[in-house]
Amino acid sequence: MQHELDALESNETWSFMDLPPGKRPIGCKWIFKVKHKPDDTIDSYKTRLVAKGYTQTKGIEYFETLSLVVKITIVQFIFSLASAKGWILHQLDVNNVFLHGYLNEEIYMTPPAGRTLSHPTQVCKLRKSLYGLK
Repeated sequence: MQHELDALESNETWSFMDLPPGKRPIGCKWIFKVKHKPDDTIDSYKTRLVAKGYTQTKGIEYFETLSLVVKITIVQFIFSLASAKGWILHQLDVNNVFLHGYLNEEIYMTPPAGRTLSHPTQVCKLRKSLYGLK
């Protein structure tokens, strides 16, 4: 959890502030997952902080939803093109890549469990996107 909190704070995902009048914060929760190797031994433990986006109100806290995804046909096309052209391919894994999207809306979130604040009444004003937001 601490590693995930450190990554979120180093990416400047939020800032702490008092909740403005008329605004309500959305909640968040921790998701824990155990990754296994092909022989079913434990490879690693994954932790992700997820916003409870299902509590967001359309037209107030979000206006549209968009999720960019790559279809398998595009990946196959790139592989076949690289093979035909003799290109060298490299793999890249980016941690917290989803969190680089800036938000246009004002979204406030309750502080995650495990994060202690000097002022317990403060909330997180999200600057960048979190998993679970609409």
